[in-house]
Amino acid sequence: MTDTANRPTEADDPYLLSAGETARVLADAPWKRLAVVGDSGAEGVTEAFEGYRCLPWGERFVEELRSVQPDLAFVNLGLRNLFAAQVRETQLAPALEFRPDLAVVFSGGNDMLQRHFDIDAVESELERVIVPLRETGCTVLTSGLFDITNSPYVEERYRKPMSERIAAWSERTKQVAARLGAVHVDLPRHPAGTEEIYSTDGLHLNARGQAILCTEIVRSLAGHLQAR
Repeated sequence: MTDTANRPTEADDPYLLSAGETARVLADAPWKRLAVVGDSGAEGVTEAFEGYRCLPWGERFVEELRSVQPDLAFVNLGLRNLFAAQVRETQLAPALEFRPDLAVVFSGGNDMLQRHFDIDAVESELERVIVPLRETGCTVLTSGLFDITNSPYVEERYRKPMSERIAAWSERTKQVAARLGAVHVDLPRHPAGTEEIYSTDGLHLNARGQAILCTEIVRSLAGHLQAR
């Protein structure tokens, strides 16, 4: 974890984009309708962290995208405690009705925390959300997970099995994204994963983690635009 005396702030965090940089890297962004689908990761459950605005990644990202698309329409359907099947059952239809041209899908985290984790079944649920969105021409973004077991708030007995599941689910999500033509954020490799980015509940990102996640979403979409 970061030495408190040398702790960064939002103004000088080395992992965040500088002022105006988002507008530059997303200058050609075509998206005008953004939908967020998923569990608490999508909802943006967070807590305050000194030196950072206490904003979930979704609100931050809307701010950033509106710097190039001022009339962006936005809906966040994400809700904590939902399993992947519940995300599909309750959020896919309203997401499609919203007619997004960009959708962020964060799902599977709650399934992973259960005693039995059927990774193949959860993968199927993720696909059943992504495919209908992609069939409309929507750009879909998924993400791996920071390894929360680096947080001091996770009990020692859970660290090894949870870390293994996080790695497995992150890799599976990455494979699904590649197969279905979705944009993917590869968080497990991010150096901030061992720093002070976690909430004290041992499950979610704090305000700094939310800011870093938003930045990585921007960077991944910018890479997608360049590749296209």
